Amino acid sequence: MFSFFNYTRMKKIITRSLFLICSNICFSVWGQQTPMFAHYDYNTVSINPAHAGYYPDTDITLTNNGYFNQLEGSPRNIGVSVNSPVGDKNMGLGAGFIADEVGVTKTTNLFLSYAYKIVFDHNYNRARWWSYNPNVLSFGMTTGALFYNENLVSLGIQDDPNFTNNTNTTIPTMGVGVLYNHEHIYIGFSAPNVLGTSFASDKDIELENVLYAYGGYRFFATHFQEVMMKPNVLFKYVSGAPAQVDLNFTVNYKNRIEAGIGYRTSESINFLAGFYMFNHFRVLYTYNQALRSSPINNSHGIVLSYRLGEGFVQK
Repeated sequence: MFSFFNYTRMKKIITRSLFLICSNICFSVWGQQTPMFAHYDYNTVSINPAHAGYYPDTDITLTNNGYFNQLEGSPRNIGVSVNSPVGDKNMGLGAGFIADEVGVTKTTNLFLSYAYKIVFDHNYNRARWWSYNPNVLSFGMTTGALFYNENLVSLGIQDDPNFTNNTNTTIPTMGVGVLYNHEHIYIGFSAPNVLGTSFASDKDIELENVLYAYGGYRFFATHFQEVMMKPNVLFKYVSGAPAQVDLNFTVNYKNRIEAGIGYRTSESINFLAGFYMFNHFRVLYTYNQALRSSPINNSHGIVLSYRLGEGFVQK
């Protein structure tokens, strides 16, 4: 039978090992902020400011992942965003935060986004449940700050100067993005932090800019356009690391019920299922299953969204 001392020591060893593993995997501070399948597709303003004001009404979204994991120090994140059109709806604003935690490392990213939209089809005045602004080109900018913390002292590693002091750094961020959305197709590009670590309060921190490219196609399984199918793809690239690709496919019945499956080139499969309540509220459950042995083979997440105005169910 293990004593309490041995149990505590084992927890510390596991935490240290997990920290070292995650440090190798998460090759940069921003690299830890890998969007999960459901998160970027339902909270796109967090990676592309051009998505600000995309919806016809204000949208509030909460995402979280990894909080059901039992292993101490395992990756987890939570985010909240508000996305709304403003003025004559040719402009949009987005704001929110994303908090990530892995091992003894914590990052919190606060952002404020602005987008300007060029609408090519001004005669399109009929809202459809599956698409808003069906022929629009949007340009976006975002600014904010990333707060980075490493509680290295808690690891208890002796005789190593790299672990004798904690790290607390504030990094100003600025990014750009573009989005084109048509009735059946959309495509976007973004660079959420073009500044890197140029203005970081700690010059020893290296933060690489992440490049995103994504797109999708909407088509219908029935003549009455009640069941929409959407294959989509996300490319993510960080200098010095292998590119990551997410391939996803979702099925949506009139914004009432939704389900999807996806594959990530880091060798994992993603699933989601959800439903819409009272026209204004959406609940999604996400599940990620690793295809190779790792300290964390699966993770669970939830996406909650509330949309003002006419909500999700357009007539």
